[in-house]
Amino acid sequence: MWSLRKTGVVLLSALAMACGGSGAARDTTSTTKPASPPESPAARTDSVSATLDGRRTILFLGTSLTAGLGLDPDSAYPQQIQRKIDAGALPYQVVNAGVSGETSAGLLRRLDWVLRRPADVVVVETGANDGLRGLPVSATRATIGQVLDRIRRERPTATVLLVQMEAPPNLGQEYTSAFHAMFGELAREHGVTLLPFLLAGVAGESRLNQADGMHPNNQGERIVADNVWRALQPLLTP
Repeated sequence: MWSLRKTGVVLLSALAMACGGSGAARDTTSTTKPASPPESPAARTDSVSATLDGRRTILFLGTSLTAGLGLDPDSAYPQQIQRKIDAGALPYQVVNAGVSGETSAGLLRRLDWVLRRPADVVVVETGANDGLRGLPVSATRATIGQVLDRIRRERPTATVLLVQMEAPPNLGQEYTSAFHAMFGELAREHGVTLLPFLLAGVAGESRLNQADGMHPNNQGERIVADNVWRALQPLLTP
């Protein structure tokens, strides 16, 4: 499941960093196109959200792992996905709406604002900070379910993908097993596509992570981008 068994203690000791330090969570949202104020009601449409240049929008929602904490903004995996899209001449633009330290409840609270922008594909990476804090799996599951329901209601034509995440092994086999199973169950229940574990091949590998042992370095982030791209690319239409 999660290869971080050999570095589990590091995960808990780095929890404060993952949650944005000893205060409010750090907002490290970065976008390929800079985030703009909420659009007018007329801009909120269920039709294909092509931009003026004809491109459709892929919205990445997530934590510091999506925001690219500790990396140059252009090195975060959503921005690397944009370069792969451009290389393939696919008509999509990426918006990186990752926020460091965010729990699933935090994502739910900001959805109204985030979903004001058009989105044809929505990639949801959440729950990692819930697991780091040892929050009840039942509560996290209910919240992520609400997130998926809200996306479906606001963007019914969008393709929605849920990223598999894992809890640190320090919390015990019962917790980590339930946490792992939660994502597949949510994907089936809400009719969304489940993406593989975001940090597959990276978690627990010191040479692929920053000093905190949790966030990928540049080399690790390229693997993360490849993990996402292998699952996402077949779903993108020319």
